[in-house]
Amino acid sequence: MTDTDSPLYHVDGELVPADEATVSVDDRGFRYGDAAFETCRAYGGTIFAWDAHVDRLERTCEALSLDHGLSAADLRARIDETLAANDLEDAYVRLSITRGVQPGKLAPRPEVDPTVVVYVKPLPRGGVEGESVWDEPATVRTVETRRIPDAAVPSAAKTHNYLNGILARAELRGTDADEALVRDLDGTVAEGATSNLWFVRDGALYTPTTDGPVLPGITRAIVRELAAEADLRVHEGAYAVGDVRAADEAFLTNRTWELRPIGALDGHAIGGGPITDRLSRLYDERVERTCYE
Repeated sequence: MTDTDSPLYHVDGELVPADEATVSVDDRGFRYGDAAFETCRAYGGTIFAWDAHVDRLERTCEALSLDHGLSAADLRARIDETLAANDLEDAYVRLSITRGVQPGKLAPRPEVDPTVVVYVKPLPRGGVEGESVWDEPATVRTVETRRIPDAAVPSAAKTHNYLNGILARAELRGTDADEALVRDLDGTVAEGATSNLWFVRDGALYTPTTDGPVLPGITRAIVRELAAEADLRVHEGAYAVGDVRAADEAFLTNRTWELRPIGALDGHAIGGGPITDRLSRLYDERVERTCYE
């Protein structure tokens, strides 16, 4: 797909041009953010860590009591059709499932006719021969917006209700930062607006625990596996912003960025380093083995 081509989206079983892709204004995903989604990456036509995405999607739907009735094979077929229709092998992929159209009342009905949308956009090749989607290390600022407590909205549920992250990113206006560092109500570091946080101190890795209000990212889980394979010590716990500022290295993870070093936090230079570089290389090697070879 070239920059001038009109992309095709997959909406409720049909491929339609992007400018014709619509959902009802009565759809609960639009009205209330009552929907689950997954952001995936296609490398060489393969959806990386697909099983992990399916598992998390199902956990989100269970948290929402959203019984959509669709199989993993059906959802994967819609993704594959969308990639093929757009002639893409390396791409950003977003899959959304809403509760669909129901009467305009807050309480959801158990019977669901879901709205399912897939859209894709091109990304560079990944793996050992690939290139990063980011040009520079991240510039990060700590924001006043706090992460919603897990007791209010399940942190592990990846839903359309992203207002928390939007408010965090809105605080970055007028600054040089491109990611927000969000804390919990106690002031403990949680995560970025759209990323998980890692930092390195004295040769060991640290990351906020998912016992707090932290989304358990799939890239985060893979990095943890790679660290174990490389005999790197990993600590999960509660950390202050000062712990991150004083780190030897720091980086962010999400599906699109993969591993992205933090160049500076609140004006304090940090940067990547040998452990960040090593994990990035191991990540690329896994993508290469899994998706390209």
